[in-house]
Amino acid sequence: MILLDTNVLGRMTDSTDPNCAISRQSVHTLLARKERLVIVPQNLYEFWAVATRKSGPPPAGQNGLGMSPRQASQWVYYFQRRFTLLPDRADLVDHWLALVLANSIHGLKSHDARLIAAMQTHGIARILTFNTQDFRGFSVTILEPSSV
Repeated sequence: MILLDTNVLGRMTDSTDPNCAISRQSVHTLLARKERLVIVPQNLYEFWAVATRKSGPPPAGQNGLGMSPRQASQWVYYFQRRFTLLPDRADLVDHWLALVLANSIHGLKSHDARLIAAMQTHGIARILTFNTQDFRGFSVTILEPSSV
């Protein structure tokens, strides 16, 4: 199993992103290899936040994709059909809290720790991400889309 990071999902949906093609190609390659690609509810929440924020760099934009809620929902449905959506498990918060305390995590990095906690609860060892630095120091194998 391989967890898809939200940045992979976002880039798949944005044909203007320079990493759109590599994002799509890496997913297609992994699926062709019969890898089980999974997402968790957090991926969908994070995607929604980015997808429905105004596009363009601040201050005019908000670094989002500028999608309407209708457009974003179509992508959410697509992700749910294409990938396995694993549920949040009851022990997710315990795993997350142990990670953030053990690693003195604060701020935005706590979102990454929650993805790692979700991986732990499901026994997932690999994550596909463009933000490899965000997951260094955790006991996971980090896959970069360009190396798939």
